[in-house]
Amino acid sequence: MGIISHITFVVRDLERSAGFWQGIFGAKEVYSSPTVKYFLVDDLWVALNLGEPPKERSYNHIAFKIREDEIDSYLERIKAVGAETKPDRHRRTGEGVSIYFYDFDNNLFELHTGTLSERLGNL
Repeated sequence: MGIISHITFVVRDLERSAGFWQGIFGAKEVYSSPTVKYFLVDDLWVALNLGEPPKERSYNHIAFKIREDEIDSYLERIKAVGAETKPDRHRRTGEGVSIYFYDFDNNLFELHTGTLSERLGNL
């Protein structure tokens, strides 16, 4: 099995969600129709499909790796698009730092500075 091909999110408002992805992740729009938009975030293909998103929030999320020196910059981007942050979970020292935030359709995202080996080393 290879790497992830793409990720898809169901959203209520394509334009508002496009602003979320462009403002926070620097997503480049590569296709648009009245019901779908495709973006590239670096080499990751992200699809936004118009529809009815999840009604409730959960801990299901996608996490992106960032460097520790990028935390403040990302917090500013998240605030600028009007996304809601949620408190980081309790971590052991050395596991990295996370920023959790929701888009406008109850999808949860994480920006994380740690690695899997750091996480496993702290279990």
